[in-house]
Order: sequence, then structure tokens, then C-alpha cells
Amino acid sequence: MTTSTRLPARAGLATVAAALAATPAWAADAKIDAGDTAWMLTATTIVLMMTIPGLALFYAGMVRKKNVLSTMMQSFAICSLVTILWMVVGYSLAFGNGGSLVGDFSRVLLSGIGWDKPFTLGTGDAAVATTIPEVVFMMFQMTFAIITPALICGAFADRMKFSAMLWFMGVWLVVVYAPVAHMVWHPSGWIFASGALDFAGGTVVHINAGIAGLVAAIVLGKRRGFGHDNMAPHNLALAVIGASLLWVGWFGFNAGSAAAANGRAGMAMAVTQVAAAAAALSWMFAEWTTRGKPSVLGIVSGAVAGLVAVTPASGFVMPGGALVIGVVSGLVCFWASTALKRKLGYDDSLDVFGVHGVGGIVGAILTGVFAVGALSATEATPAGSQGLLEGNAGQVVIQVVAVAFTIAYSAIASFAILKVVDATIGLRVSDEQERDGLDIALHGETIH
Repeated sequence: MTTSTRLPARAGLATVAAALAATPAWAADAKIDAGDTAWMLTATTIVLMMTIPGLALFYAGMVRKKNVLSTMMQSFAICSLVTILWMVVGYSLAFGNGGSLVGDFSRVLLSGIGWDKPFTLGTGDAAVATTIPEVVFMMFQMTFAIITPALICGAFADRMKFSAMLWFMGVWLVVVYAPVAHMVWHPSGWIFASGALDFAGGTVVHINAGIAGLVAAIVLGKRRGFGHDNMAPHNLALAVIGASLLWVGWFGFNAGSAAAANGRAGMAMAVTQVAAAAAALSWMFAEWTTRGKPSVLGIVSGAVAGLVAVTPASGFVMPGGALVIGVVSGLVCFWASTALKRKLGYDDSLDVFGVHGVGGIVGAILTGVFAVGALSATEATPAGSQGLLEGNAGQVVIQVVAVAFTIAYSAIASFAILKVVDATIGLRVSDEQERDGLDIALHGETIH
């Protein structure tokens, strides 16, 4: 296969950024690569597994017994809701050509989506070619769109009305997620054009969800009894199973973002494993040192923190950089989920901001430090995307700008959506419903 010369050196696009050996889709003899497509179908499947059952089990294990079913219901309902919204308009707004801020309506209801030829994202000199059909690209991106709002639910666990959750997540997907995805991953997006590096979703998924979760936790207020009632996890075994499914699924998340079965996908898989393990250990030892015992919840939380932090870096760093990213993210996320949360007094029920928000910030910035140009080099840009350690200090500045914009946009837009929902149908369940538990109060069911 010939090598595309039109892939930007920054290569920050989630699922096509590593299509370095792709046959250009504009070539007359362009063909779909069966191996790449098979890998992407597999990656799509295991990324979906991250939400159902992975995240559903992870979150369900960490809430109290009376809220287990309602927590799992949130993940399942969001999976269904986002699927339809993505098909109707979300994909078009995120990956339609559009402008620098948002896509267009060319793919509403998936109109005109291709299935029989390689997909090219964007137009003109900035176009990025792949060797997979557009329908596969759309499905892979759908799984990212599903898990991102599902992550937010952990921040307001035990206290949001189910109807309010559906409205908030539906509007948030269209107003927040789709534009950020377009700006970061589409060649016409301004963050992409600025040279920011985000291989698999540090800004789009984790910072975006973490900030929205923090805003939601603050707007809703603390759980009834927070600070004095026993709110220990109901079943840590479920949380471990869920975290384990997340870990395995993350290989699809990160290595799948190569959009090809190639060496860069293999390196993304390797650094994902290294960072997760390093963060699990650093969180564990930090907790062991400060609290006297290493907890099961701590080590699984650390692993997730490492997975989060390496996500934007996974296609740009080597194992040594991943090791540092893992260690740093485990320590910083442990601090954010314990000391920082206590100091500021917010009730982020399942540490969505402490793990995903803070972990995403750490990973996005450190990507600018450890990026290795050779991993993203092309014939047109042989130097690739280099980081601070290779002499490109400006990359760190670009990463900080992308992080700051994502924080600001997600915070402001999420706050506005929450306030509108609160003013119309109300956000929070009653004190009686919260006391009885959302399983029985909202769904009429219990786990007994």
C-alpha cells in the first residue's frame, strides 16, 4: 500500500490519526483493507463493552445497595439514548466537514454514509485517509460518544432524577460533546489545526466528562447525609470486575484509535498497559503510606487514572514516557480524589473529576512533554509530532491551551444545560426518594 502524504504531523485525530500506511481514498484503485477493518470492528465491540457492562458494574459496585439498579440503569439508558442521537445528528455535527467549531448536517440520519470504499475525513490538503469504511468509523466513534456522558453519572450518583438525567445527557451530547469532538479530531477543527495532540480522547472524553461531572455535583449539591452517614461501596467485587472490563476495553479505546492494524496500534496498546499498571501501583503505595493499608478500591481507581492519563498520549509516546505518565497520574489523582475533594468540600460521589478530569489534564499536558516524533512521522512530515523532550517546548503550550478551552467550554455549557433542566423539570429527587433509594423510588425495583 502507498503511504498517505496528507496526514498532518500532529496526527491528533482519534481514530484516523495513525492511518500512516493507508491507501489514499482519492486514489482510483483504493480498497478497503480487510485486516484494518476487522481490527476496528473488534475494537468497537470492546469499547462498547467498557460502558455495558464495564462502567455499569464499576459504578454499581461503588454506590450503596439501595442505588445499585438505578446506577446500572443510567449506563444502559445512556447507551440506548446516545446511539439514536448519534445516528440522527451527533455524528454529523462531530465529523461532518462544517467549520472550525462544529460539523454540518451532511450525515443527518447517517444519510450518504459509505460502506463499500475507504473513508476520508475532511477535504482538501488537510484530509485524512483511512483504509476502513465510514460506517465502521462512525460506529467506533459512537462508542466514544456513549461512554463519555455515562462517565458523568458517577459524579451525581444517588441524587439526580432519571428524567432529568436523560434530558441533560441528550442535550449535552449535542451541545458539548459533538462540538468538542469536531474541534479536536476533525481536520477543519481549530484545536486540531492548532497542532494539539489527543490520540484517543484526553480532552474530548475525560476532561470534558470530568468537568461536566464536577459542575453537576456542585449544582445538585451534596448527597443527603454526606459527611456523617455511611456511604461505603455496596460491593467492591462488582467494582473490580467493572474496572477489569474497563482495562481490557481500553485497548480498543487507545489501540483502536490507530484505525489500522499496524505497529502504532501495537505501541498504543503497550503504553496503555504500562501506564495503567504504574498508576495502580503509585496510587496503592500513596494510600498505603498515608492511610496504613492498601485498599482494593484504591488500586482499581489508580489503574483507571493511568488509563485516563495515557489516553491522549497513547499514539505519541514510548513506554518510558508512559511509565512516568502512569506514576504521576496515580499520585495526582489520589491527591485530587482525597485531599483536594475534602478541602474544597464538593460531593463528587464516585470521583469522576478526581480521576477523569484531573487524569485527563495530567495526561494531555504530559503528552506535550513526552511525544516522540517518529511515532507520527509521515513522508510529508518526517519529524512528526515532537514534544518538549525532543526540543519542542511549544507543544506543551499548545496542549495547555487545548486543555483550558475544553475546561471552560464544558463548564459553562454544562452549567447552562443543568440550570435549564432544573428550571423546567427539576434536577434532584426528593429527600424521601433519596432516603428510600433510587432503585425503588424511581424504578420500582430492588436487587433482593
